[in-house]
Amino acid sequence: MLVSGVLFLVFVVAGFLVQVPYVAISPGPTYDTLGRDAAGNPVIQVKGQQTYGTSGELRMTTVSLNDGINLFTALGLWASGRYALAPREEYYKPGETNEQVKQENIQQLQNSQSNAQVAALRHLGYPVQVVAKQIVSGSPADHILAPGDKLIAVNGKQVREAGEVAASIANTKPGDTVQVTFQHLGQPERTVPVTLAQRDDRTQGFLGLTAVDRAVAPFSVDISLQDVGGPSAGLMFTLAIIDRLTPPGKPGSDLAGGRHIAGTGEISETGQVGPIGGISFKVVGAKEAGATDFLVPEHNCAEAKSAAPEGLNLIKVANLDDALKQLDNLKAGRPTAHC
Repeated sequence: MLVSGVLFLVFVVAGFLVQVPYVAISPGPTYDTLGRDAAGNPVIQVKGQQTYGTSGELRMTTVSLNDGINLFTALGLWASGRYALAPREEYYKPGETNEQVKQENIQQLQNSQSNAQVAALRHLGYPVQVVAKQIVSGSPADHILAPGDKLIAVNGKQVREAGEVAASIANTKPGDTVQVTFQHLGQPERTVPVTLAQRDDRTQGFLGLTAVDRAVAPFSVDISLQDVGGPSAGLMFTLAIIDRLTPPGKPGSDLAGGRHIAGTGEISETGQVGPIGGISFKVVGAKEAGATDFLVPEHNCAEAKSAAPEGLNLIKVANLDDALKQLDNLKAGRPTAHC
């Protein structure tokens, strides 16, 4: 009896003190991108340009991740039926801390917001430039280009999107010389020869810069949302920006049409909608928040269908134009593309 009691005590202590190599995942909070954040500020903030009212909601959705849980907590969360347990290595790299993951998620959110702004303003007809974002120290581009320089052509090819910079030198080799045409701070365009370097992680020549698309508009757009990370809100941010900047009666205005719509999806600077993780939890969170319709990246449809609560209309989207078309169909009472 004494031995059994000691073993039981050891088990209880271990259950409380020993962390298990699992994380608990559950539906997270949702945020109306047409509404206000926790501090009362508009999620979409436009300065220097008129914005317009809207009706309904365009909610972004999240997943909550609980790390550092002990055995008893893990069992309790799993038994509740609201949480799922997954191996920690699926979400954390070996040795990676919660703070490191938090910073990565913040960076992903910032990239998502930047992509959303570019995609929205491109759709609204504002010009988009390709600019140098980062220059690798000691690279061929160093001391020739600077962050913020407008890139016009590389290797004899016009660049209209950031991805075309890398594509323009895809068939080169180290030692090749390419012509780079750029503009620095509004100065006249310059074309300079640049000899590409060698780098171990690639076979083609190395130029040494990161390019991004940047929309040119006479106003600023900021997105205010705290304590959220990751890239998956991009689509909903993009739709909200378009909604706020489109006059009543024009295509793209009042996108929700009074409905409670939620959704998810990464957005590229050119408006492509990419798949995301955790959609089985996001559809549950959306329904609990009152959503009747949910925008689903087309490659997430099967998973979304397997978990969607009854009464939640799943709408399949592939890109920004597709999402706008489906929302217009929904508002007009026409059929939408279902998962």
